[in-house]
Amino acid sequence: MENDLKWSMNHMPATEDKNLSVMSVTEVQKARTFHKSFPQYSVTPLVNLEKMAAYLGLGKVMVKDESYRFGLNAFKVLGGSYAVARYIADETGRDVSELPYNVLTSAKLQQEFGQATFFSATDGNHGRGVAWSANKLGQKSVIFMPKGSTLTRLNNIKAEGATATIETVNYDECVRMAAAAAAKTKHGVVVQDTAWEGYEKIPSWIMQGYGTMANEADEQFAERPTHVFVQAGVGSLAGAVVGYFANRYKDNPPTMIVVEADAAACLYKGAVAGDGDIRIVDGDMETIMAGLACGEPNITSWDILKNHVKCFIAAKDPVAVRGMRMLAAPCKGDSPITSGESGAAPFGALATLMKNEAFKELRSTLGLDKNSKVLLFSTEGDTDPERYKNIVWDGKEK
Repeated sequence: MENDLKWSMNHMPATEDKNLSVMSVTEVQKARTFHKSFPQYSVTPLVNLEKMAAYLGLGKVMVKDESYRFGLNAFKVLGGSYAVARYIADETGRDVSELPYNVLTSAKLQQEFGQATFFSATDGNHGRGVAWSANKLGQKSVIFMPKGSTLTRLNNIKAEGATATIETVNYDECVRMAAAAAAKTKHGVVVQDTAWEGYEKIPSWIMQGYGTMANEADEQFAERPTHVFVQAGVGSLAGAVVGYFANRYKDNPPTMIVVEADAAACLYKGAVAGDGDIRIVDGDMETIMAGLACGEPNITSWDILKNHVKCFIAAKDPVAVRGMRMLAAPCKGDSPITSGESGAAPFGALATLMKNEAFKELRSTLGLDKNSKVLLFSTEGDTDPERYKNIVWDGKEK
């Protein structure tokens, strides 16, 4: 168990923090107002694991359960839908507040805007959200998936009307493929949640869309969390959550901890280096945490994270497995949570830290004790039901 985690405290030099404003409370509330206009919108549950908190030696453990989001079993649609709406708003000279769901989906607006094709790379959840959004708004989508993606996730995306393929390259190469294909397509648009030099506006919109989830959780928590655990692939979700809470509690922010898959721990490697520069992980990045198998950080998020995260954790697959099983069968009296491989990683990391004496010093450094009130995000349910059953029901590791 003690070999399942590596960690690095954040000793990177602070920057001007110019990207923190991307996740201002005002911007996030604008995104949430947009999402509220969808007939599919409802606030997802924040589950109070009261008995589990006592078992782990914590004051409170609250888990945001995104398996209920828009019927898509994952949070990602929040970013894709908002980015598509912001893009259409820009193209038609409107503010996004003028484009609620009923206007966006109207024949009148579609006639005015025309036909766009939205391109993206994904392991499943982000691409499904982009495809769903494009489909609802009468647009096209083309999705590239990295090798190792499952047929279940491919078929879920195709069911939303997208053209989708599983490629023979990793996620970051699929991102480049999507960008190249969009450049060759009339009215082709890349909707990707990772930012690079020259491509920053749309990823920022995606992050703001993710902010709806953080804003809901903040309201449901009803007090300031002492700790926030959040998972990271390229870091867009982590930057969104960390950025929101850093803005929301400027004078006394929670202690923020980021959890990555060990096989793709680009942010952790950056923290270990300590100079603030980006580090890249390449190769196959084999992990059951497919949603976190990304080796090139979002540059906008990275700037937020290195200013506001206390600790970066790299977790091996058994950590995610532990989280999945403990959430599925929590302490008697607590409600179970169906959490997928990437969704369960932060809780698995928290449980590992709290129940192994090898991490006693780290617990002390992070201030994790009986007074701690911890917020976590289960970002997906059983998006691949057979794999979920293999792990949780049949005791397999993948």
